Amino acid sequence: MKKSKLNLIIDGLLLLCIAAVVGIGLLIKYVLVPGYLRWEIYGRNVELFFWGLDRHQWGAIHLVIGIVFLALLVLHIVLHWPMIVSIYSKMIPNRFARWITALILIFITIFLLAFSYFVKPEVYEQERGKGHGWRQFDISGNNLDH
Repeated sequence: MKKSKLNLIIDGLLLLCIAAVVGIGLLIKYVLVPGYLRWEIYGRNVELFFWGLDRHQWGAIHLVIGIVFLALLVLHIVLHWPMIVSIYSKMIPNRFARWITALILIFITIFLLAFSYFVKPEVYEQERGKGHGWRQFDISGNNLDH
């Protein structure tokens, strides 16, 4: 297959992936709303589904499509590498500045991809039978409200 046809196919798949990621993100945010909004919208705790899937299942699909998008993006970059290097060299003529810029971009990329493995969530426990009675706990279960 010619490189130009392969590039066109990859670009089309990238477009479809990002459209799906955005569309599913909007579906999760505005249609399959979280529990506290279900109380406000429907007046009771209802379960919401679209095509038989709840918001968490759509979230899993959202993640998988995001990973496919990332893999296609890496392939896109690999196929365009000579052009990227050429344009990058013309944009930043100083070799040292190019290296610093590249290292900063690599560091930010790694941080954004990996930060979720290093954060600890804030833990809140909902009081039984209450819609919004939240108490805060630390990771070991100690009540932080007093």
